[in-house]
Amino acid sequence: MAGDAEATRRRLLDAAAEEFAQHGIAGARVDRIAAAARSNKAQIYHYFTNKDGLFDAVMRELAGHTVREAPIDATDLPEYAGRLYDRFAADPVMARLANWYRLEGAGYAAVELVVASTGDKLAAVTKAQEDGLIPDRFTPVEVLALVAHLSSLWFAVTPEIGALTEDIPHERRRAVVVAAVAALLRD
Repeated sequence: MAGDAEATRRRLLDAAAEEFAQHGIAGARVDRIAAAARSNKAQIYHYFTNKDGLFDAVMRELAGHTVREAPIDATDLPEYAGRLYDRFAADPVMARLANWYRLEGAGYAAVELVVASTGDKLAAVTKAQEDGLIPDRFTPVEVLALVAHLSSLWFAVTPEIGALTEDIPHERRRAVVVAAVAALLRD
């Protein structure tokens, strides 16, 4: 029976990730999520309390994967940005969820893992600057923001720019992200 419960929970999370990626937080509908998961709304409320709880669970899972698959190395921020880019490229649903979270996520509970991970990243950048391993022309917060946003560059462009960049291959996109971060860090 526990396997059935976990399978239902997994289907709900997968369906919710797709729904939130497609429609955003406000536009997502629990009816569609339940139908896509071959479940019902009662199960959503049972496992996640409400739509906001379901969104938080999706974001916690996404953050966990990202922290594991793209760990920070403050002494090699260009490659760290490349790994973040790789995460976006490998998972278009994640890239869309990240965009929706930036647009609508301010009113939602902070994902503890993201808060903790951001603090760890900030501490790593601060230490690298204090040790003279990376320049301090930008504050640690500015460095972290620049690296994060450059890594998602290709997934957050306007439709007009997107149309102009369709033919740029993955390898070149990644190389641009890595080179841009490297340029930021040059003395």
